[in-house]
Amino acid sequence: MSKEKETGKEKGRIRQLARYYIPYKGLFFTDMFFAMLGAAITLVIPLIVRYITSTVVEKPLEQATGEIIRLGILMIAMVLVEMYCNFYIAYYGHVMGARIEHDMRNEIFGHYQKLSFAFFDNQKVGHLLSRITSDLFDISELLHHGPENIVISFIKLIGAMIILFVVNPMLACVPLVVIVVMLLFALAMNSRMKSAFKENRRRIADINSQIEDSLSGIRVVKSFGNETEEMRKFNAGNDRFVDSKKVSYRYMGIYNSGMGAFSTLITVISLIVGALLMTGGKLGAADLVTFLLYINNCTDPVKKLVNFTEQFQNGYSGYERFLEIMSIAPDIQDKPDALPLKNVQGEVTFENVSFHYEESKENVLSNVNLHVPAGDYVALVGSSGAGKTTLCSLLPRFYDVTEGRILLDGKDIRDVKLKDLRDEIGIVQQDVYLFAGTIIDNIRYGRPDATDEEVIRAAKAANAHEFIMELADGYDTDIGQRGVKLSGGQKQRLSIARVFLKNPPILIFDEATSALDNESEKVVQKSLELLAKDRTTFVIAHRLSTIRNAKRILVLTENGIAEEGTHKELLAKGGIYAHLYEMQF
Repeated sequence: MSKEKETGKEKGRIRQLARYYIPYKGLFFTDMFFAMLGAAITLVIPLIVRYITSTVVEKPLEQATGEIIRLGILMIAMVLVEMYCNFYIAYYGHVMGARIEHDMRNEIFGHYQKLSFAFFDNQKVGHLLSRITSDLFDISELLHHGPENIVISFIKLIGAMIILFVVNPMLACVPLVVIVVMLLFALAMNSRMKSAFKENRRRIADINSQIEDSLSGIRVVKSFGNETEEMRKFNAGNDRFVDSKKVSYRYMGIYNSGMGAFSTLITVISLIVGALLMTGGKLGAADLVTFLLYINNCTDPVKKLVNFTEQFQNGYSGYERFLEIMSIAPDIQDKPDALPLKNVQGEVTFENVSFHYEESKENVLSNVNLHVPAGDYVALVGSSGAGKTTLCSLLPRFYDVTEGRILLDGKDIRDVKLKDLRDEIGIVQQDVYLFAGTIIDNIRYGRPDATDEEVIRAAKAANAHEFIMELADGYDTDIGQRGVKLSGGQKQRLSIARVFLKNPPILIFDEATSALDNESEKVVQKSLELLAKDRTTFVIAHRLSTIRNAKRILVLTENGIAEEGTHKELLAKGGIYAHLYEMQF
């Protein structure tokens, strides 16, 4: 990419970033006003000091004393005003930054919700988490401190230089030359620091992923006694992070020490040159004092610009990562003319459906044709990898078909609103996910506006009410992260209660009982059969014993539906189903 295109791209990004100020423009401009007022006060006070030391002290004692007191009161008042200015930009400026961070966090989290399974299949949770926490904090710090630091720095720097040239043009050239060299030095270090900060972000995201993975699987870690192995993996990532930090700190060390040296150098050279000018009678003592006071007004802005450069590198690299996510368009979304879905009966038709994942050109499903009348109960069996779960994932559009189409009540599911489609489908999975919180909140997840009575009715239908009432806090029992305080059967019954509460016309049972013991399986199976009554139901079965009574069993292979029939009919054929059955029994 050419430099012109890259520059244009960066300008576009900065304009995009600036739009986050729009809702808070009143707060932004007030913040800028107080920043400018505070900077102006710091420029005025040394002029008052110069006036006192050069003019007032030469007046008669009584007149000089009165004027010094009045000017002293004025300076104290100005200090108090400056104090309020600093308070305003520190408090309200940070509030503005926090609100912008809040808006951006809402934006990226909302975007996460729109992205399909295909996106999350290729992402680590720790990386996604770092973009919504540390990255956004750095961006908000940039948006808060960046503009005010630039405004304050330029007012102080330009104002101080103008005053210095008015006082003594020859001496004013000293800080000007040093500041130009400082800026050249800062620009030389800029690109190196930017790449170093980017690498730091990648490494901390890796650490977040490692922590999330290890803590989520802590029971597996402890069951294998692999705490040392997890510590080894964590230390490896942590060491890589320290290595990348060392690089950025080396550049920062060179940068900050160089800038500090230049700041001190301005004072030293100005003092030497000023003293030489005084000996030659070209500079008065009051002017030298004024000069030294304004030197601080030259070095302080430079220090602010140092901080701004660091903030800019952190914030802008975070914003680039933010844009990377926001630029990923959801591959599954509503068409512009998507139709609402109402009064769903539950008739499902697969017409010549084929599918393969993005990263592979090999079909998982090929030319699947299937018609399921409303209210039918269909069981799907087949060897691992035959595409049973994939077939059912296509119905709620977790993935879109590669070829062919799926019809619901005669309508192509890609032509209807995605939310409406998923509202009509209930899924009970083998790997139950329960959210941290109470039992009642987890069941109510099926329909957030449900009343307590409706939740309890759903729990009773799922054979969950009895065990819930045996718990110390009943429906208000906190179940821990991912429901760790409950057994597998209990968690599965809560997931079934969720679907009862949702009350959809179409159900998908994805090996819902395969991970349970025999006793729990019987209870859960009874709940599933009750739930499936009068609903279009797809059952992905691992244990063939659970589908013996199914009126329609489909045997799925890599080439599509190979066999179809009842349990007895398929056994009599002596084909794939019979072979699978013999292996299990």
